[in-house]
Amino acid sequence: MLKTEQYSLNLGPQHPATHGVFQIILTLDGERVVKAEPVCGYLHRGIEKLAEVRTYTQVISYTDRIDYFAAMLQNWGYVFAVENLMGIKVPERAEYLRVISGELSRLTSHLLFTAAYSTDMGGVTGFLLCFRERERVMDLLEELTGSRMTLSYARIGGVADDAPEGWLDKVSNLMDDMPDYINEYNGLITGNEIFQARTKYVGNLSSDIAINYSLSGPILRGSGVNYDLRKAKPYSIYDRFDFEVPLGKNGDCFDRFVCRVEEMSQSVRIIKQAIKQIREVDGPVRAKIPKLLKPPKGSVYAEIESAKGIIGYYIVSDGTDKPYRVHVRRPSFINLGYLEEMLQGCLIADVIAVLGSLDIIMGDVDC
Repeated sequence: MLKTEQYSLNLGPQHPATHGVFQIILTLDGERVVKAEPVCGYLHRGIEKLAEVRTYTQVISYTDRIDYFAAMLQNWGYVFAVENLMGIKVPERAEYLRVISGELSRLTSHLLFTAAYSTDMGGVTGFLLCFRERERVMDLLEELTGSRMTLSYARIGGVADDAPEGWLDKVSNLMDDMPDYINEYNGLITGNEIFQARTKYVGNLSSDIAINYSLSGPILRGSGVNYDLRKAKPYSIYDRFDFEVPLGKNGDCFDRFVCRVEEMSQSVRIIKQAIKQIREVDGPVRAKIPKLLKPPKGSVYAEIESAKGIIGYYIVSDGTDKPYRVHVRRPSFINLGYLEEMLQGCLIADVIAVLGSLDIIMGDVDC
């Protein structure tokens, strides 16, 4: 028998397959992973600490740097927590605009995941196709907010401004086109036999483990756990929309991929319903609140369903105009919790498939 020695290999932090400055120290026996040690912290910017010396409103612009591929949802999670702390009621029209912009942001995140994961598995064409539609969504978000990545639209008590004239029609037209585009992704990527061979029965994650490790989002639902905050604990006006929660069966890389693709279809359904309903809703898009907010002493925890999973904000108020403490429950960080065990026994090629299927974003990991 050929006797080999184990050796260490650094995957990252400067490597395209790690999707950011993330490092995994692999101990290998040939091409088989014996041990995997995740190393994060290269992108830590101290956002939680910075929040302690900023006013409640100023903190908003830091939140969109957490998961900058779904920035609208990060803003929304933070202002939702502050509104709960102060007992602020958000105008109905603002809630619709939050839903529409938030689901568009979810679409941009899932489109980027689909594109990047296709490339991870060796298919460049899928990357180009997904970016074709993602650019259209980004154009709409730019028209709404003036920015393409670090979007800042939600405000404490509502949103920054009403939608520009004709903007809802443009969103509606894109939503009419999206089902055909999603079918195209399924034909090119999901149904590809090479893609399936690389992802099926790889990185299996049981429902019990997913729950015990507090995983959330498409990773949790890919393991067959039916838990989506928009359904389980409806916030905002999500109880007014008819949509489904896509679930996986095997909890493997393929199921996690399919869940995200199917979630894009559900986001399209939600946006279409929201656009139809908002046309019957007039009124302000921001509640009347003081310019300088001073919430009463106390603490609050609020969470919403972001693109990567549950993002929660814990805020402590000491009665001044600045938060005493802000802590963010970041789904990408928590979803990495079981990575070490998932990678044991995998081949090097499977490491790329497993890590990519978690859809981490380093701003959301390090914060």
